[in-house]
Amino acid sequence: MGNNYTVALNLAPTTPSWLQAIGAQAMYLGLDLRGGVHFLLEVDIDAAVKQAEERYNDDLRLALREAKIHYQNVSKDNGFIKVTLKEANDKSELLALLSKEFRGLSVTEPEAAEQVWLKISESDAREIKKSAVAQNMTTLRNRVNELGVAEPVIQQQGENRIVVQLPGVQDTSRAKEILGTTATLEYRLVDTEHDVQQAVAGHPPIGSRLYYEKNGNPILLDKRIIITGDQIVDSASSSDDDGRPSVSISLNGIGASKMGKLTQVSIGKPMAVVFIEYKNETRVVNGEKVRHKEKVEKVISVATIQGVFSKRFQTTGLDSPQEARNLALLLRAGALAAPVDIVEERTVGPSLGQDNIDTGMMSFFVGFALVVFFMAVYYKLFGMIANVALAFNVVIVVAILSMLQATLTLPGIAGIILTVGMSVDANVLIFERIKEEINNGNTPQSSIFSGYDKAFATILDSHFTNLVVAVVLFAFGTGSVKGFAVTLIIGILSSMFTAITGTRMIINWIYGDKRVEKLSI
Repeated sequence: MGNNYTVALNLAPTTPSWLQAIGAQAMYLGLDLRGGVHFLLEVDIDAAVKQAEERYNDDLRLALREAKIHYQNVSKDNGFIKVTLKEANDKSELLALLSKEFRGLSVTEPEAAEQVWLKISESDAREIKKSAVAQNMTTLRNRVNELGVAEPVIQQQGENRIVVQLPGVQDTSRAKEILGTTATLEYRLVDTEHDVQQAVAGHPPIGSRLYYEKNGNPILLDKRIIITGDQIVDSASSSDDDGRPSVSISLNGIGASKMGKLTQVSIGKPMAVVFIEYKNETRVVNGEKVRHKEKVEKVISVATIQGVFSKRFQTTGLDSPQEARNLALLLRAGALAAPVDIVEERTVGPSLGQDNIDTGMMSFFVGFALVVFFMAVYYKLFGMIANVALAFNVVIVVAILSMLQATLTLPGIAGIILTVGMSVDANVLIFERIKEEINNGNTPQSSIFSGYDKAFATILDSHFTNLVVAVVLFAFGTGSVKGFAVTLIIGILSSMFTAITGTRMIINWIYGDKRVEKLSI
């Protein structure tokens, strides 16, 4: 249907109306149980270094002008920033400036006395690549939060890859549009002094660059960037005075200072807003799929600066309210530090998730039934009491998971099954201790008291060590490991209550204040 439409399957909750009426919500299910999408994103970390070179190139020009160091040219060439001075005598001042403000650049002095070659150092390049991946993870997390996805998984894989799992999301087109889009804005002054037709003919003036507006008209813009998207701290879709869609923008301190200084001296001059987006698409070439990256730059708005503004203003020229909302979302979540490419995409359908639920529940019921059978046969009435407490333990674990709106995964179901075994393990210790007391000649009432009293320290110690491990798994684990840890922590605390307090309450209700000669254990 083309790029103007999004067609995808979406999930809707099937919570009964009477539960919805009292505010009950469906339990959050993980990717393996509910279905969803799994993306593997590759960060173009080399592009991050190139963007840093661009920033250094622009900042160096500005620093040279402020320091009043006369230069002929500052240009990029094969990974180097080459500075050509008008006078070789100014080289000492240039080197002093570099050592003071540009310590991240390594300096090379070629044979030409008036030239200095600069390059980003290896240590700084590694740091730029590392921070680009870290910033992209933060930005992706913010974008996913904007989508309203519960309990997403976003984690780094290797040096330059990021795994994103979105449980319950079946709209892959919308997810890819939000996650993979590298969209930002640049604000530049319009060059009104030169002829735009010469630039169209292939002879753009030095210091300016040819762009095209949305209607296809060419326009010359100053190469110097006033502010970029990474200096935007907040954005929201809105409408201007004429009802046209727009985006309200708030800048950070540095961006507000730059915008304020420029508008003070540029009243009456036109300023353009450049929308930059990196698009990734798969094309079939000679029968093989080839990923194609395309950088789209378009001037979305040209307006005359009517007065001084700095921190807050509006950007207009958008085609529709939906475009305004998408742009506001991307800017609010933050610009990606480097382009990303979706190298792997997997969709887990709801039917496969239901199969996992059925398999997990079958495992639970089989394990539960075997434990109930063993306890009933081996410990008789006391075993049945332990089974009642075990059933309550499972109910408590599920209830707490629902109250916390924790995400249940297949490993989470495994954690519940493990809790079943751990819960009766505490009762086994207590019951065996009671049997030892009876064999030593103690009365039934005294044996019950001693069994619970003397086994408590051992039970507390074993559960505490398990709890420490579960907390460590939760703190350092991600995704399914964290889901397993959550159910394990809740199960350990619940089993301590049901296996000790719960069973003792039932046993006291049956045998308390009664003269008995024999215990059914």
